[in-house]
Amino acid sequence: MLENTVALLTVALPLMGSPGPAIVSLAATGSTFGFRRGLPYLAGILLGNSTVLLMVATGITGMVLALPAAVPVLTAVGLAYLLYLAWRIATAPVVRTAAEPGREPTTAGGYLLSLVNPKAYAAIGAVYASGSIVPGDPVLDTALKIAALIGVNVTVNTAWLGIGSGFSSVLRNPRTGRAMNWSLAGLLLASVAYTVLR
Repeated sequence: MLENTVALLTVALPLMGSPGPAIVSLAATGSTFGFRRGLPYLAGILLGNSTVLLMVATGITGMVLALPAAVPVLTAVGLAYLLYLAWRIATAPVVRTAAEPGREPTTAGGYLLSLVNPKAYAAIGAVYASGSIVPGDPVLDTALKIAALIGVNVTVNTAWLGIGSGFSSVLRNPRTGRAMNWSLAGLLLASVAYTVLR
């Protein structure tokens, strides 16, 4: 069982930890608003990714995607939200002050991003289907996979918020900060395009 769990985590870390819309937006949130002010957004990302994981594990995702009209509608809604988020990142304030509360992304925003993030479904689906932890016991296998993947979700996303906040002091210069905001917004769009076109 331990060997199978390590194998699952070996697949999960690079797939779930590689830059995608949630990770880029967490790094941008950390660099713009700092770790503490980014925690509500992180909570939304974690809850949303956990919801995606449960949808994949229970087969709900497969049932929804089997509906012919669902895919274009969900894709359009997801792309619209990700474009909005990229704009918010690009135009986020460079110098953080106490007079700017409420500009940081919210828990609801993080949750919505996770639900419309194509990389989340692809990565979680690939990891979930990569093998069994407990062959022959589907209930225990599912419970252990969910627990392991939630642990990876929390670790990876918290780390990216921290990495972003580590850059916040460097980005106080308006020119550098604005360039970073636009770069992160561009990376967000590139990660979405890569995931969708792939």
